Amino acid sequence: MQVLVRDNNVDQALRVLKKKMQREGIFREMKQRKAYEKPSVRKAREKAEAVRRARKQARKTAIREGLIAAPKPKPRTGAPRRPGMPSFSQQPAAAPAAAPAPAAS
Repeated sequence: MQVLVRDNNVDQALRVLKKKMQREGIFREMKQRKAYEKPSVRKAREKAEAVRRARKQARKTAIREGLIAAPKPKPRTGAPRRPGMPSFSQQPAAAPAAAPAPAAS
């Protein structure tokens, strides 16, 4: 695995490396290898993972073919990721509307 460090920005390169390692499943494998796993437990885990992958693939295929409805996207709320960056989910504050004049009696 290779990560390029641009402009001596080691922090960014480290974030990229961690993301690549996460995608490859290295952290999951390291956690599993921490302790011994019996062969019977390993077979059961691998079988469960295969079933999960097959169900996920079947669900995606069914959504693509229109057999089932796609899940509704979750609304994105919360604070912006970086301080000082505008959030696209928040609308700018509008000017307050003028209050109607009270009716004279």
